[in-house]
Amino acid sequence: MTTTPSTPATPASAPTASPSASTVSSPSGISVPSRESSKAGPTDKRPGLLLAVVLAAQFMALLDVFIVNVAAPTIRTELHASGAGLQMVIAGYTISYAVLLITGARLGDLLGHRRMYLGGLAVFTLSSLACGLAAGTGQLIAFRLVQGAGAALMIPQVLSLIQRNFTGESRGRALGAYSAVLATGAAAGQVVGGVLVSADLFGEGWRPVFLVNVPVGAVLLVLGARVLPKDRRGEPERSRSLDLPGLVLLAGAVSLLTVPLVLGQEEGWPLWSWLSLAASVACFCGFLAFESRLARTGGAPLIAPRVLRIPGMSLAAVRILLVMAVNSGFLFALTLYIQGTLGYSPLRAGLSFAPTAVVFGLVGLTWRTWPGRWHNALVPAGFAVAAVSVVAVGWVLRDVGDGGIAMYAAFMGVGAGLSLGFSPALTRALSTVRQEDAADASGFLATVTQLGQLIGVATFGTLFLNRLDASGPGAAVDALWICALALAGACVLGAAAGVVSGRKAPTVR
Repeated sequence: MTTTPSTPATPASAPTASPSASTVSSPSGISVPSRESSKAGPTDKRPGLLLAVVLAAQFMALLDVFIVNVAAPTIRTELHASGAGLQMVIAGYTISYAVLLITGARLGDLLGHRRMYLGGLAVFTLSSLACGLAAGTGQLIAFRLVQGAGAALMIPQVLSLIQRNFTGESRGRALGAYSAVLATGAAAGQVVGGVLVSADLFGEGWRPVFLVNVPVGAVLLVLGARVLPKDRRGEPERSRSLDLPGLVLLAGAVSLLTVPLVLGQEEGWPLWSWLSLAASVACFCGFLAFESRLARTGGAPLIAPRVLRIPGMSLAAVRILLVMAVNSGFLFALTLYIQGTLGYSPLRAGLSFAPTAVVFGLVGLTWRTWPGRWHNALVPAGFAVAAVSVVAVGWVLRDVGDGGIAMYAAFMGVGAGLSLGFSPALTRALSTVRQEDAADASGFLATVTQLGQLIGVATFGTLFLNRLDASGPGAAVDALWICALALAGACVLGAAAGVVSGRKAPTVR
C-alpha cells in the first residue's frame, strides 16, 4: 500500500490568499488556491523539468520505504542479521524520518526550500551509497538512520516547491502528478526491490537495492541545481524557530519505545527493557507538557497542542496509526513467510504484494466519488474488510502451499480495507482544520503515519519472529496465524475507535 511521506509546509511557505479566493487543503496540509482562484501558469520557465526533479526525489524516498522489505530475507542471510537487527534495518529509516519530519519543514522555511532540498538529497544519496557498501548489520542500521534524516530534510520541500512555482490549472496538474507518485511508489518499491535482488547484479545480492539511489541522486543534484529557483527571503514575522528541546524529547521517547520492542524478545525481556518502556511514557508526557508550555508562552512548538483539540483529530490519529502499523507489520511478516517458508523468489514476492499497493492507491483516489450516504461508514467498514482479509491470508496459506488466486484476492482486500481506513480519516481530519493550523495538523498526522509504520514493524514483526523461532515444522504457520490474528485485532480496534471515542467524524462531501 502507499503511505503519505509528504510533510507540512510551515505557514511562512503558504502565500496569503485574498479573502475572496477559494482554497483547498492538500493531504499534506498546504492550503493552495483552488483552480477557480487563479488562471496563471507556473512561475518557472521550465516547469516540466522542475516538477520531474522534485517528484523524482519524492518517488525515490518513498521507494526506499518499501524496496527494503523484499530484500529483507536476503539481507538476513548474507549479513547473518538477527531478527532484531533486521527489524532495525527497516525501522531505522522510519525512526529518523518520523522524528525529524517537522523540523525538516521548519528548516526549509528558515533556510530556503531549494537549499534544504539539495542538502537533504545529498545526504540521502551519500547515505544510500554507504548502505550499499555496509560491511555488517550495525553499519547498515546506522546508515539507514542517516538516510532517513536526509529524506526528512528533502521531502518536506517537495510540496512547498510545487506551491511556490505553480499556480491555477498548472498547480492542479502538478498536484495530480504528485498524488500519482504516492499511489504508485509503494507498488513500484516492491517490484523494483524484487527485480534488483533477483537479478543479483554483479553478484552483490541485496546491495543494489541501495546503490540504485546513487546515480539517480547524482543526476537529480545536477538538475536541481540548474532548474530549482533561487530561494526567496522568508517573511520574518511569520517564520518560526526550531523547537530543539521538543525534538530531543520526541527523539528520546521514540527511541526508548522502539529499542525494547525490537530487542526485548531476543534478550528475554530483561529489566532494562521494561524500564525503557516506562521511560518512554515519561518522555512522551514530558514532551506534551513542554509543548503546551511553549505554546502558552508564544513559542513555536513542534506539535501545537491546539491541533490535538481539533474535532476528530485524535480519532483520526489513532486510526491512521493503526492502519500504518497493520500495513508495515503485514508486509514484514508476509515477506519473510512467502520467501522463507514458501520459497518465493524476491521478484515473485514483490509482484505478489503489488496488487495490495495498487488497490490501496485506486481506492484512495476514488472513494470521494462514491455515493455520499456511504462516506460515514467507510472507515469502520474498511477496518472490517482489512480484518477479514488478513485472517483470510492466514487461512489460504495454512498448508504451506501456493495460495493461488485466493491469496491475491486476500491481498487486494487488505489494500482496499486499509485504504478506506486511512484516506477518509485523513481527509475528514484536515477538513476541519483552520488555515492557520493547517501546517501543524498535517505535520502531526504525517508524523503519526511514520510512527505507525515503526510501531508495526516493532510489535507485529517481533510477534512473528518470536513464533517463527520456535521449534517444530509448523512454527512458520503458527507464526503467520498468530500474527494474522493480532493484525485483525488491531483492525477491530480501528473500527471500534469511533464508538469508544463517542465522537462523530465530520462528513466530507
